[in-house]
Amino acid sequence: MNVPAPALETLLRRLADTPRDFLDAPRLGKAGSVHVDALVFDLSHAIGEACTHAELADFSARPEDANWLTLAAIGCWLLADESLRGHLHKAALLTCTTRTLRELAGEYAAERYILDPERREEMVRIVLADLQLRPAGETEAQAQDRLQALSSVERRRIIREAREAEKRAREIREALIKKAAAEAADKYTRE
Repeated sequence: MNVPAPALETLLRRLADTPRDFLDAPRLGKAGSVHVDALVFDLSHAIGEACTHAELADFSARPEDANWLTLAAIGCWLLADESLRGHLHKAALLTCTTRTLRELAGEYAAERYILDPERREEMVRIVLADLQLRPAGETEAQAQDRLQALSSVERRRIIREAREAEKRAREIREALIKKAAAEAADKYTRE
C-alpha cells in the first residue's frame, strides 16, 4: 500500500453512482441478465490483458453465488474508473473479483455496498488494498488503520478469535478447578 491512489472521495462517488443495471440479477444458467463474465472480460481487455475462458469459468456459478456475482459486477464498475486503470492488471482483477469480493459478499447484500456509506468505504478501501494502493492524502498506517476499523471481515475474525479465547480460558478454569479438587481429595485421603 505504498503507492497513493486517487482521492477516496472520487472512488466513493463512483461507487455511489453505480448504474442500476449492475444490480440486475446475474446470469445463472438461463436466468438473469448481467453477464458478469463478460464484464470481467471487457475490463481485462480494456487493460490489455484479456482473460481466457478458463479464467472466466468461476463466473458461471451456482444460484447461491448470485450476491457475489452482483458484487463482482459492481466491482467491475469501480475498477473501470480511469484513475485505477494504470494500476490494474489481470491478476489483481481476478483476485479482487473472485476472492476478495466473494468474501465481502458473505457479509452483506451487494446493494448495501452502494447504499451504506460505511460499507461503500469498506469496499473501496479493500479494492485499493488488493491493488496495493492507498487513498491519496493518507499515510500507509492511516490507510491500514481505517481499513481495519471498517472491515466487517476483520470484525468477524476478531469476534471469532475472542470467542475461541474465552472458550479456551473457560476450559482452563474448569481444568484447574478439577485439578484443585483432585489434589484436595488426594490430600484428604493421605491425612
